[in-house]
Amino acid sequence: MKAWLAHPTHAELPLHARIQRAVRQLIVDGALGPGRPLPASRALARSLSVSRDTVEAAYSQLHAEGFIDRRVGSGSFVAEVKAFSTGQRVPRREALQRHKEPSLSRRGAAMSRSGGVREQLVPRPFAPGVPETRSFPLSLWERLERQVLKETGTQALLHGDPQGAEPLRRAIADYVNLERGARASADRVLVLTSSQQAMALCANMLLDPGDRIFIEDPAYYGARKAFDAAGLECVPIPVDDQGITVERILSQPPKAKAVFLTPSHQFPTGATLALDRRLALIEWAGKHQAWIIEDDYDSEFHYAGKPTACMQGLDPHDRTIYIGTFTKSLFPGLRIGYVVLPPQLVNPMTVARTLLDGHTASMAQLTLARFMEGGHFGAYVRAMRGIYSERLDTLAGLVRTHLSAFVEPRIPIGGLQMPCVLTCGLPECTAIDAARRVGVELLGLSGLHASGDGKAGFLMGFAAYTPIELDVAVRKLAGALQAAKSP
Repeated sequence: MKAWLAHPTHAELPLHARIQRAVRQLIVDGALGPGRPLPASRALARSLSVSRDTVEAAYSQLHAEGFIDRRVGSGSFVAEVKAFSTGQRVPRREALQRHKEPSLSRRGAAMSRSGGVREQLVPRPFAPGVPETRSFPLSLWERLERQVLKETGTQALLHGDPQGAEPLRRAIADYVNLERGARASADRVLVLTSSQQAMALCANMLLDPGDRIFIEDPAYYGARKAFDAAGLECVPIPVDDQGITVERILSQPPKAKAVFLTPSHQFPTGATLALDRRLALIEWAGKHQAWIIEDDYDSEFHYAGKPTACMQGLDPHDRTIYIGTFTKSLFPGLRIGYVVLPPQLVNPMTVARTLLDGHTASMAQLTLARFMEGGHFGAYVRAMRGIYSERLDTLAGLVRTHLSAFVEPRIPIGGLQMPCVLTCGLPECTAIDAARRVGVELLGLSGLHASGDGKAGFLMGFAAYTPIELDVAVRKLAGALQAAKSP
């Protein structure tokens, strides 16, 4: 007990609280079993070199919480804990071990097995999908935030509109209409915390467990995990250099109630969905009353010509759900994404959102709205597009110079990462493990293929790393792959 009391992590607690928690932990761990007498307060005080009042305060709290019984003239004893169903005493250690493996629902078990979607707190080269944050205009953001707080006062501290702050919804609608060719209005925008939340909402609100959804193969891992966790049957459809191949969707069973797409910049191949395929899918969705879930995750960063307009703006049937995020275009800590919904889905989706997290933080929404309204968002994206294009060129040159014996790069026309196919015969897992040992992070390509026949390789994120950092990391990777190839 003395060691527990002296531990630095407990130093800020009052002395009586430290004694109370130390005794409580001994009881919870089973070291002090039910019915066992505790030392008299005077004796324990003498042993710990504290006052008797301090020990009495600790014992009083333990008694109030039900951990000990105090009997006049007899002393203090560890309380007996009985199981209500049988009346039998349940040893605490045994009870803890019995519940070590939780009993989860089928959906809960599926979510747990998926491993979730985890991002590195401090990304290492070449973690994909990470934007540059060191160049973000923090002073401007802080100034806009102060303006918002001055104008709204304590109103910004209250609950917000679950659909999202109206100024931000209006700014988002204006942006996607102008830049992405969408058909949006403020009343059709739902502000969320992320595109991942949007996909989970779609999976649970539009489809039932067991329903089929067509999904690109390969596909974004977060989407597949969201659909699997909802109990959906994901039907993989191959992707070629013109995007998802639509013949199987149009002419063959199995029929599905939805299709998930990244048409502007397919993840991870970088392909753009051809116009004839877009129109065919829109007609298919209208004919079969199916849904198109369009994830436009990094469309702001297109390096060769003007990006293709989104599918939502082409859909006359209102069957397309358009998902966007500011995580990639601004910074991950912002936690603001959005969906542009068909009118009939706005109310049910907003109601469902209230069951998840209520609303997105009002201050961040209102600051972002002002950032967009003032033209700062467009200016920042244009500046970062130029920086990212240069970094992509730098990475491609470094790969050709130092990694040509190991990989073949597939230079994308946009996005924040570059796919590379292994050509040296190394197993993908071996290459990734070798890279991790030298501080380099890679995302394997084969695991993104549901069919299991994807080529071995990896994604190399470049946006968040300077040319010098890219150079150092590529050289480390080259050395690691050489060592793995010639043990």
